Amino acid sequence: MARITGSYPDDLDLLIEGAVEAGVFGGKSDALREFVREYFEDHENERIAAAVALYERERITLGDAARLADVDRWTMRDILREHGVELRLGLAGEEDAAYEAEAATELEFGDEPAGDGLSDSQ
Repeated sequence: MARITGSYPDDLDLLIEGAVEAGVFGGKSDALREFVREYFEDHENERIAAAVALYERERITLGDAARLADVDRWTMRDILREHGVELRLGLAGEEDAAYEAEAATELEFGDEPAGDGLSDSQ
């Protein structure tokens, strides 16, 4: 889990402390995580903009961008193209390859039966 340090107005700090003391949150970190999570849930365009910016700066993969933007990979590719971002081909490393392999095992292809894809007559 990432750590950040930041500053915010004293009144906001007091409200967060009060919410923690009232049992609304387990701690300041819990409160801040919840605020950020809710912000991005409520602001789809900002969530997508963040994913596009990170992908464009080569900080994340297409799969990561899709996950952060809360869309499928095909939609993320279209979004990146709409923003004029060049798609990167290939895998950046072993971690990307493992992620892609795991994602491939979760793919479903309509009404095809499970198995080797060969019919009984073959």
